[in-house]
Amino acid sequence: MRARHSGISRGTEMLVYTGAVPAEIAQRMRAPFQDGDLPGPVKFGYLSVGVVEEGPDDLVGSDVFCLFPHQDRYVVPVDALVPLPAGVPPRRAALAGAVETALNGLWDGAPRIGDRVAVVGAGMVGCAAAGLLRTFPLQRLQLVDVDPSRASVASALGVELVEPDSAAGDCDLVVHASSSSAGLRRSLELLGDEGEVIELSWYGTHDVTVPLGSVFHPRRLTVRASQVGEVAAARRARRTHTQRLTLALELLRDDAFDALITGSSPFAELPDTMRRLASGELPALCHVVDYY
Repeated sequence: MRARHSGISRGTEMLVYTGAVPAEIAQRMRAPFQDGDLPGPVKFGYLSVGVVEEGPDDLVGSDVFCLFPHQDRYVVPVDALVPLPAGVPPRRAALAGAVETALNGLWDGAPRIGDRVAVVGAGMVGCAAAGLLRTFPLQRLQLVDVDPSRASVASALGVELVEPDSAAGDCDLVVHASSSSAGLRRSLELLGDEGEVIELSWYGTHDVTVPLGSVFHPRRLTVRASQVGEVAAARRARRTHTQRLTLALELLRDDAFDALITGSSPFAELPDTMRRLASGELPALCHVVDYY
Protein backbone atom coordinates (compact mmCIF):
# COMPACT_ATOMS: atom_id res chain seq x y z
CA MET A 1 0.00 0.00 0.00
CA ARG A 2 1.12 3.54 -0.74
CA ALA A 3 0.03 6.20 1.76
CA ARG A 4 -1.65 9.39 0.58
CA HIS A 5 -2.33 11.00 3.95
CA SER A 6 -2.19 10.18 7.65
CA GLY A 7 -3.75 12.03 10.55
CA ILE A 8 -2.03 12.96 13.80
CA SER A 9 -4.05 12.22 16.91
CA ARG A 10 -3.66 15.24 19.19
CA GLY A 11 -4.62 13.19 22.23
CA THR A 12 -3.04 9.75 22.29
CA GLU A 13 -0.13 10.52 19.95
CA MET A 14 0.93 13.55 21.97
CA LEU A 15 0.86 11.47 25.15
CA VAL A 16 3.02 8.86 23.44
CA TYR A 17 5.35 11.52 22.05
CA THR A 18 5.83 13.14 25.46
CA GLY A 19 6.24 9.83 27.32
CA ALA A 20 3.02 10.23 29.30
CA VAL A 21 1.60 6.72 28.86
CA PRO A 22 1.33 4.91 32.23
CA ALA A 23 3.63 1.89 32.34
CA GLU A 24 0.89 -0.39 33.66
CA ILE A 25 -1.20 -0.01 30.48
CA ALA A 26 1.60 0.31 27.91
CA GLN A 27 0.77 -3.07 26.38
CA ARG A 28 -2.96 -2.34 26.19
CA MET A 29 -2.27 0.96 24.43
CA ARG A 30 -0.24 -0.56 21.61
CA ALA A 31 -1.31 0.59 18.15
CA PRO A 32 -2.28 -2.28 15.80
CA PHE A 33 0.96 -2.15 13.76
CA GLN A 34 3.22 -0.48 16.31
CA ASP A 35 6.95 -1.21 16.18
CA GLY A 36 8.87 -0.99 19.46
CA ASP A 37 7.62 -0.72 23.02
CA LEU A 38 6.35 2.22 25.03
CA PRO A 39 7.65 4.54 26.33
CA GLY A 40 9.84 4.41 23.23
CA PRO A 41 11.32 4.62 20.78
CA VAL A 42 8.26 3.43 18.86
CA LYS A 43 6.71 3.68 15.43
CA PHE A 44 3.21 4.82 16.32
CA GLY A 45 0.04 6.06 14.64
CA TYR A 46 -3.24 4.64 13.36
CA LEU A 47 -4.84 7.04 10.87
CA SER A 48 -3.42 6.11 7.47
CA VAL A 49 -5.20 6.57 4.14
CA GLY A 50 -3.73 5.37 0.88
CA VAL A 51 -4.07 3.42 -2.34
CA VAL A 52 -3.57 -0.31 -2.82
CA GLU A 53 -0.74 -0.92 -5.29
CA GLU A 54 -0.52 -4.71 -5.09
CA GLY A 55 -3.02 -7.29 -3.88
CA PRO A 56 -6.42 -8.69 -4.84
CA ASP A 57 -7.67 -7.44 -8.21
CA ASP A 58 -10.79 -5.92 -6.65
CA LEU A 59 -8.68 -3.74 -4.33
CA VAL A 60 -5.77 -2.65 -6.57
CA GLY A 61 -6.13 1.05 -7.27
CA SER A 62 -8.68 1.53 -4.46
CA ASP A 63 -8.41 4.13 -1.71
CA VAL A 64 -8.48 2.50 1.71
CA PHE A 65 -8.13 3.28 5.40
CA CYS A 66 -5.71 1.38 7.64
CA LEU A 67 -4.77 1.55 11.32
CA PHE A 68 -1.09 1.91 10.43
CA PRO A 69 1.60 4.32 11.70
CA HIS A 70 2.94 7.23 9.67
CA GLN A 71 4.81 5.53 6.81
CA ASP A 72 4.88 6.02 3.04
CA ARG A 73 4.65 2.38 1.91
CA TYR A 74 3.77 -0.80 3.78
CA VAL A 75 2.39 -4.34 3.47
CA VAL A 76 -0.54 -5.50 5.62
CA PRO A 77 -3.13 -8.32 5.53
CA VAL A 78 -6.13 -7.58 3.33
CA ASP A 79 -8.48 -7.71 6.32
CA ALA A 80 -6.64 -4.72 7.84
CA LEU A 81 -7.93 -2.49 5.04
CA VAL A 82 -11.31 -0.75 4.89
CA PRO A 83 -12.22 0.70 1.47
CA LEU A 84 -13.33 4.33 1.49
CA PRO A 85 -17.04 4.76 0.76
CA ALA A 86 -18.03 6.76 -2.32
CA GLY A 87 -18.14 10.44 -1.48
CA VAL A 88 -15.39 10.37 1.18
CA PRO A 89 -12.20 12.11 -0.03
CA PRO A 90 -8.92 10.49 1.11
CA ARG A 91 -7.84 13.54 3.12
CA ARG A 92 -11.12 13.65 5.08
CA ALA A 93 -10.86 9.92 5.75
CA ALA A 94 -7.92 10.67 8.08
CA LEU A 95 -10.61 11.79 10.55
CA ALA A 96 -11.99 8.24 10.79
CA GLY A 97 -10.37 7.60 14.18
CA ALA A 98 -11.90 10.71 15.75
CA VAL A 99 -15.34 9.98 14.33
CA GLU A 100 -15.11 6.34 15.43
CA THR A 101 -14.22 7.45 18.98
CA ALA A 102 -17.13 9.89 19.00
CA LEU A 103 -19.50 7.28 17.58
CA ASN A 104 -18.50 4.80 20.29
CA GLY A 105 -19.05 7.48 22.93
CA LEU A 106 -22.54 8.21 21.64
CA TRP A 107 -23.35 4.50 21.67
CA ASP A 108 -22.32 4.61 25.35
CA GLY A 109 -24.21 7.82 26.11
CA ALA A 110 -27.35 6.95 24.11
CA PRO A 111 -28.79 10.47 23.62
CA ARG A 112 -32.57 10.51 23.31
CA ILE A 113 -35.11 12.61 21.42
CA GLY A 114 -35.44 16.04 23.01
CA ASP A 115 -32.33 15.76 25.16
CA ARG A 116 -30.30 18.77 26.30
CA VAL A 117 -26.68 17.95 25.46
CA ALA A 118 -23.34 19.72 25.84
CA VAL A 119 -19.98 18.72 24.39
CA VAL A 120 -17.18 20.15 26.54
CA GLY A 121 -13.91 20.51 24.64
CA ALA A 122 -13.82 21.61 21.00
CA GLY A 123 -10.80 19.55 20.01
CA MET A 124 -10.66 16.88 17.33
CA VAL A 125 -12.81 14.33 19.18
CA GLY A 126 -15.15 16.88 20.75
CA CYS A 127 -15.87 18.49 17.38
CA ALA A 128 -16.41 15.04 15.86
CA ALA A 129 -18.95 14.28 18.61
CA ALA A 130 -20.70 17.61 18.06
CA GLY A 131 -20.73 16.97 14.31
CA LEU A 132 -22.55 13.68 14.86
CA LEU A 133 -24.88 15.01 17.55
CA ARG A 134 -26.10 17.86 15.35
CA THR A 135 -27.98 15.26 13.28
CA PHE A 136 -29.94 14.07 16.35
CA PRO A 137 -33.42 15.49 17.22
CA LEU A 138 -32.16 17.22 20.38
CA GLN A 139 -33.80 20.08 22.23
CA ARG A 140 -30.43 21.77 22.74
CA LEU A 141 -26.83 21.20 21.72
CA GLN A 142 -23.89 23.38 22.76
CA LEU A 143 -20.18 23.02 22.10
CA VAL A 144 -18.27 24.40 25.09
CA ASP A 145 -14.69 25.65 24.92
CA VAL A 146 -12.46 28.35 26.41
CA ASP A 147 -10.94 29.16 22.99
CA PRO A 148 -13.06 31.58 20.93
CA SER A 149 -11.08 30.69 17.79
CA ARG A 150 -13.04 27.42 17.67
CA ALA A 151 -16.07 29.47 16.57
CA SER A 152 -15.29 28.99 12.87
CA VAL A 153 -15.27 25.21 13.24
CA ALA A 154 -18.47 25.27 15.28
CA SER A 155 -20.10 27.46 12.63
CA ALA A 156 -19.08 25.05 9.86
CA LEU A 157 -20.66 22.22 11.86
CA GLY A 158 -23.78 24.27 12.53
CA VAL A 159 -23.32 24.05 16.29
CA GLU A 160 -23.45 26.83 18.90
CA LEU A 161 -20.10 27.52 20.56
CA VAL A 162 -20.22 28.94 24.09
CA GLU A 163 -17.67 29.72 26.79
CA PRO A 164 -17.82 27.51 29.90
CA ASP A 165 -19.39 30.21 32.10
CA SER A 166 -22.14 30.82 29.52
CA ALA A 167 -23.10 27.19 28.91
CA ALA A 168 -26.66 26.18 29.73
CA GLY A 169 -27.18 23.75 32.59
CA ASP A 170 -29.72 21.03 33.40
CA CYS A 171 -28.22 18.79 30.70
CA ASP A 172 -29.34 15.21 30.27
CA LEU A 173 -25.97 14.26 28.82
CA VAL A 174 -22.54 15.88 28.66
CA VAL A 175 -19.77 14.53 26.43
CA HIS A 176 -16.42 15.55 27.89
CA ALA A 177 -13.36 15.78 25.62
CA SER A 178 -11.26 18.68 26.93
CA SER A 179 -8.61 16.51 28.67
CA SER A 180 -8.60 18.90 31.63
CA SER A 181 -9.76 18.87 35.23
CA ALA A 182 -11.52 22.20 34.67
CA GLY A 183 -13.46 20.75 31.74
CA LEU A 184 -14.54 17.67 33.66
CA ARG A 185 -15.55 19.81 36.64
CA ARG A 186 -17.65 22.07 34.40
CA SER A 187 -19.19 19.02 32.72
CA LEU A 188 -20.50 17.82 36.09
CA GLU A 189 -21.83 21.30 36.87
CA LEU A 190 -23.81 21.35 33.61
CA LEU A 191 -25.71 18.15 34.38
CA GLY A 192 -29.27 18.03 35.59
CA ASP A 193 -30.19 15.67 38.42
CA GLU A 194 -29.21 12.06 37.61
CA GLY A 195 -27.47 13.20 34.42
CA GLU A 196 -24.41 11.53 32.95
CA VAL A 197 -20.98 12.60 31.71
CA ILE A 198 -19.44 10.40 29.03
CA GLU A 199 -15.68 10.79 29.46
CA LEU A 200 -13.81 10.64 26.14
CA SER A 201 -10.60 12.29 27.37
CA TRP A 202 -7.54 10.18 28.09
CA TYR A 203 -5.14 11.79 30.57
CA GLY A 204 -2.22 9.38 30.51
CA THR A 205 -0.03 10.01 33.57
CA HIS A 206 -1.63 13.41 34.31
CA ASP A 207 -3.67 13.68 37.51
CA VAL A 208 -7.29 14.82 37.37
CA THR A 209 -9.18 16.47 40.23
CA VAL A 210 -12.97 16.80 40.42
CA PRO A 211 -15.26 17.85 43.31
CA LEU A 212 -17.07 14.65 44.28
CA GLY A 213 -17.80 15.90 47.80
CA SER A 214 -20.26 18.60 46.75
CA VAL A 215 -23.53 17.82 44.92
CA PHE A 216 -22.21 14.75 43.13
CA HIS A 217 -23.87 12.20 45.44
CA PRO A 218 -27.13 13.96 46.42
CA ARG A 219 -27.85 14.75 42.75
CA ARG A 220 -26.89 11.18 41.73
CA LEU A 221 -24.57 12.23 38.93
CA THR A 222 -22.57 9.76 36.83
CA VAL A 223 -19.18 9.88 35.09
CA ARG A 224 -18.71 6.98 32.70
CA ALA A 225 -15.60 6.12 30.71
CA SER A 226 -15.82 5.46 27.00
CA GLN A 227 -12.77 4.06 25.23
CA VAL A 228 -12.53 3.18 21.55
CA GLY A 229 -10.40 0.07 22.16
CA GLU A 230 -13.63 -1.86 22.82
CA VAL A 231 -16.95 -1.55 21.03
CA ALA A 232 -19.47 0.10 23.37
CA ALA A 233 -21.27 -2.50 25.50
CA ALA A 234 -24.64 -1.50 24.04
CA ARG A 235 -23.48 -2.64 20.58
CA ARG A 236 -20.70 -5.14 21.32
CA ALA A 237 -22.81 -8.24 20.67
CA ARG A 238 -23.92 -6.97 17.25
CA ARG A 239 -21.03 -4.86 15.88
CA THR A 240 -17.40 -5.74 15.23
CA HIS A 241 -14.54 -3.25 15.31
CA THR A 242 -14.45 -3.31 11.50
CA GLN A 243 -18.18 -2.65 11.22
CA ARG A 244 -17.86 0.29 13.59
CA LEU A 245 -14.94 1.73 11.59
CA THR A 246 -16.85 1.21 8.33
CA LEU A 247 -19.79 3.15 9.77
CA ALA A 248 -17.46 5.96 10.90
CA LEU A 249 -16.12 6.26 7.36
CA GLU A 250 -19.66 6.34 5.95
CA LEU A 251 -20.53 9.18 8.34
CA LEU A 252 -17.61 11.13 6.86
CA ARG A 253 -19.61 11.68 3.67
CA ASP A 254 -20.69 14.87 5.45
CA ASP A 255 -18.67 17.76 3.94
CA ALA A 256 -18.88 19.70 7.23
CA PHE A 257 -16.18 17.50 8.73
CA ASP A 258 -13.59 19.16 6.47
CA ALA A 259 -13.55 21.99 9.03
CA LEU A 260 -11.74 19.69 11.48
CA ILE A 261 -8.68 19.51 9.22
CA THR A 262 -6.79 22.65 10.15
CA GLY A 263 -3.34 22.07 8.70
CA SER A 264 -1.03 19.79 6.77
CA SER A 265 2.65 19.23 6.16
CA PRO A 266 4.85 16.86 4.11
CA PHE A 267 5.91 13.50 5.53
CA ALA A 268 9.56 14.62 5.43
CA GLU A 269 8.74 17.31 8.02
CA LEU A 270 7.01 14.93 10.47
CA PRO A 271 9.68 15.08 13.23
CA ASP A 272 9.50 18.88 13.34
CA THR A 273 5.70 18.81 13.02
CA MET A 274 5.39 16.54 16.07
CA ARG A 275 7.70 18.80 18.06
CA ARG A 276 5.66 21.89 17.16
CA LEU A 277 2.34 20.19 17.96
CA ALA A 278 3.62 18.97 21.34
CA SER A 279 4.93 22.43 22.28
CA GLY A 280 1.74 24.20 21.24
CA GLU A 281 3.62 26.20 18.64
CA LEU A 282 1.42 24.62 15.94
CA PRO A 283 -2.24 24.76 17.01
CA ALA A 284 -4.45 22.25 15.25
CA LEU A 285 -7.51 20.06 15.52
CA CYS A 286 -6.46 17.42 13.02
CA HIS A 287 -3.08 17.96 11.35
CA VAL A 288 -2.68 15.86 8.21
CA VAL A 289 0.59 14.43 6.91
CA ASP A 290 0.81 14.46 3.10
CA TYR A 291 2.89 11.85 1.25
CA TYR A 292 2.53 12.91 -2.40
